[in-house]
Amino acid sequence: MPNTFGKLFTITTWGESHGAAVGVVIDGCPPGLPLSEGDIQGDLDRRRPGQSSIVTPRKEKDLVEILSGVFEGRTTGAPISLLVRNSDQRPGAYDEMRDKFRPSHADFAYQMKYGIRDHRGGGRSSARETVGRVAAAAVAKKILSSQAIEIRAYVSRVQDLALPPGTPKAFPSLAEIEANPVRCPDPETAAAMIARIEDVRSKGDSVGGIVTCRIRGVPAGLGEPVFDRLEADLAKAMLSLPATKGFEIGSGFQGTLLLGSEHNDAFVPKAGGVGTATNRSGGVQGGISNGEEIVFSVAFKPTATIMIPQATVDSSGAATELTGRGRHDPCVLPRAVPIVEAMAALVLLDHWMRNAAQNKTFTF
Repeated sequence: MPNTFGKLFTITTWGESHGAAVGVVIDGCPPGLPLSEGDIQGDLDRRRPGQSSIVTPRKEKDLVEILSGVFEGRTTGAPISLLVRNSDQRPGAYDEMRDKFRPSHADFAYQMKYGIRDHRGGGRSSARETVGRVAAAAVAKKILSSQAIEIRAYVSRVQDLALPPGTPKAFPSLAEIEANPVRCPDPETAAAMIARIEDVRSKGDSVGGIVTCRIRGVPAGLGEPVFDRLEADLAKAMLSLPATKGFEIGSGFQGTLLLGSEHNDAFVPKAGGVGTATNRSGGVQGGISNGEEIVFSVAFKPTATIMIPQATVDSSGAATELTGRGRHDPCVLPRAVPIVEAMAALVLLDHWMRNAAQNKTFTF
């Protein structure tokens, strides 16, 4: 189904950017997990709009409501339905886009596929849809945390401004990432990124960049050897996000510049078992986790909706100009950080449950 993700721990998101609400239905969550709105709200707070001057000014509290699947504070095994109401709706800001297609946006493609589209903020193509993903992933992350798995994403590049090579050396803390509005763990680089985004925004334009994600505590053995390789499912998850244009894991495209003798990760004895001396594989070999830290990066394009007039066509195919309206992020990266973490959590939990179903090793 096009709105459903996962095989055992599945989520189905629903709702439009300027509809009454958005939300998600989770199916396959194990029973007995302690769960409340408070377990979910923190992640939604990190994703919500209006947090700083470098993101969209849309104001949404994004308060989650649990409608089903939880009884007396614990999951029952039944589908969990989560709802977040839209409050700051301004559909009138998108009137010009009713008949004009935004360049590089989903407007034209949606019209060609369905013959109808919700032009108010993009409807389902809006990043507002990711509210459901983040809410569902908060449940997944709670289960994963019981297994000592930590997921940490951060902005590593804005346009040509990148973290210094090898930064951060240690696994970054949540406090380090949340210390600035761009969510870059290096203060000096973060300051330059913020200045760049503010400058671009003042000109009515937008900018893209890269979010890097690091995951530690994943045991060896998660993933499948052929079609459902762990890195393949991570790639699908990340490229399903709005504005994504690239995915690489471990050495990625830079690995193509090395010889095999330079690229191979030598196996070495480590405390409690076997590990690798380097991690150019990014924690995945043969489609299966090898116990090392999983490291991948996701490329996000500049936001398509900008305030600068652009040449386009209308619904009749006639040439026209789009003057630039609506509310948008001049750079999606800061709010993409918790969304990348969310999709990683959904993939990992689904593979954990698949592994447990096959090997009978899953426990809370």
